Amino acid sequence: MSDSNTYTPPKVWDWNKANGGRFANINRPVAGPTHEGALPRGKHPLQLYSLGTPNGVKVTVMLEELLALGHSGAEYDAWLIRISDGDQFGSGFVGVNPNSKIPALLDCSTPEPIRVFESGSILMYLAEKFGAFLPTEPRQRAECLSWLFWQMGSAPFLGGGFGHFYAYAPTKIEYAIDRFAMEVKRQMDVLNRRLAESPYVGGDDYTLADIALWPWYGALAKGQLYEAGEFLQVNEYTHVVAWADKIAKRPAAQRGRMVNRVTGPLETRLHERHDASDFATRTQDKLQAQT
Repeated sequence: MSDSNTYTPPKVWDWNKANGGRFANINRPVAGPTHEGALPRGKHPLQLYSLGTPNGVKVTVMLEELLALGHSGAEYDAWLIRISDGDQFGSGFVGVNPNSKIPALLDCSTPEPIRVFESGSILMYLAEKFGAFLPTEPRQRAECLSWLFWQMGSAPFLGGGFGHFYAYAPTKIEYAIDRFAMEVKRQMDVLNRRLAESPYVGGDDYTLADIALWPWYGALAKGQLYEAGEFLQVNEYTHVVAWADKIAKRPAAQRGRMVNRVTGPLETRLHERHDASDFATRTQDKLQAQT
């Protein structure tokens, strides 16, 4: 690999070598499927194809929160998409999300299934479908959606920027880490100032803005992302920490965080979710005890 201090970009970039790093085997400069692969379908109206990353957790928390409110139409099957194995490049998944990123949702409650992709779009779709977690009063709605789109625009600097160069890149590049650490700390300060004046991100009520932000910034505030808590001194953002703790106590958030999870203690991993009883019977510790 060229020394970052001496590298001069060519006139025309060419994909002639692996880029290194943890996700080198799945990164490529073209779209579309790499193989044929039909997606499974379960019995529920909503079919979710995902992985328990922060973007995936947003949607499973939303679904569990809707079910907790009594919206039976929000019952769902959650299928595990192993991105490290390239499942997202199967023809079936690309048919639901041409961008080949999790999460992807198929709503089969309509005569012709509706595909929804991008986590923020899925949250809005579900909120509007069930009339929950998105205010209808114009000022409150605007505030909530502003924070939702703030998250969608900001999190790539946290994950693809800071997370990549701090945790996953094959070499540690001081400039890149410093650049994105500065931006992540700025974002945390933005959120901390907001939560100093409001109990929830969108205002007085818990909304899809909190659901979108919690898996990213709540986890970061608790030192659960990239093992970077000390490096970023996340304990300084006391209002974000308190908000993260408050949401973490919600049973639906706890359940949502377990779905499609493949890391962490075995009892917190529910690879697939097809029924509410799965949380008690089909976590990885239970399944391994049966073998």
